[in-house]
Amino acid sequence: MTARMYYDNDVDATALAGQTVAIIGYGSQGHAHALNLRDSGVNVIVGLAEASKSRPLAAEAGLRVANVADAVREADVVMILVPDTAQKAVYDTEIEPNLKPGALLMFAHGFNIRFGRIKPGAGIDVGMVAPKGPGHLLRSVYSAGGGVPALFAVEQDASGTARARTLAYARAIGATRAGVLETTFKEETETDLFGEQALLCGGVSALIKAAFETLVEAGYQPELAYFETMHELKLIVDLMYRGGLNFMRFSVSDTAEYGDYVSGPRVAEGVKATMKDVLGDIQSGAFANRWIAVQEAGGAEFRELRQRDRDHQIEKVGAELRAQMPFLNPVVVHAGEAQATATSAAKPAAPSGTAS
Repeated sequence: MTARMYYDNDVDATALAGQTVAIIGYGSQGHAHALNLRDSGVNVIVGLAEASKSRPLAAEAGLRVANVADAVREADVVMILVPDTAQKAVYDTEIEPNLKPGALLMFAHGFNIRFGRIKPGAGIDVGMVAPKGPGHLLRSVYSAGGGVPALFAVEQDASGTARARTLAYARAIGATRAGVLETTFKEETETDLFGEQALLCGGVSALIKAAFETLVEAGYQPELAYFETMHELKLIVDLMYRGGLNFMRFSVSDTAEYGDYVSGPRVAEGVKATMKDVLGDIQSGAFANRWIAVQEAGGAEFRELRQRDRDHQIEKVGAELRAQMPFLNPVVVHAGEAQATATSAAKPAAPSGTAS
């Protein structure tokens, strides 16, 4: 059966009429959701801790800002956009005690519902709108008149209006301009984690490093290895993004296409079995339990892993080469900091993460 996509004309935008939406957090996703909703005519309030460094940013953008508890008490819809590992504590202490009966509790990722860390009461609606892109893109594409596609789901419908309100929320952030696909919290969470780990972040990063190391260890110049394994990757991915694998193969040389067919499977041999293991860890909750345990222990393992890859040779070589190409608008992520800074004046760095 072909999946159905929902667009602007399929959604009742009035489902949020007269309602207040509280955005909890003002990081990458938080700032985009708040601003897009506001520009779509929705009454928005941003909930942040008193000491949050994001408070002046939200206020400067013309948004109302309040403590989390106060924002929740005022809201008919509450979207939680703080990091996954911080959501349970914020929910337990500041959100749950202040939710209105029949309020719609929303998420942009199903992690905490799927793994049972947050268990809303029976009288609360629970929905999700998960944009398929980072917050800065969600905002910039909306501002240009377009939209970033998204997934949506309803886990609990106590009021009978959860689905209509969830879709109206998706429309208000611009997602239905590109199309939204209905899913479940379970499906979204498991496929999102798998995509990140097996391919988009983990798999691609590991493949790039392995290819770079193979060339350097064979005696080739690190700078040349960088261009071949990382720099050109964007060109190839852009072709796939526009027209799939077929357009990429149409666009490259016959030699490259032939090498794709005969050598790609050799590189990927055994990978699918490993991917099934990764998916199994996600489905069983093993990955979630490990990640939560790392954070509850203070995050030392995470910091060690981050530092190890931060110092990889490809990162040092790449930073030097990118610095000579200002037209790329290169950015530098500083050690020990969450914020990236632009090395050219062309454009400021996007907000990092979803932290409040």
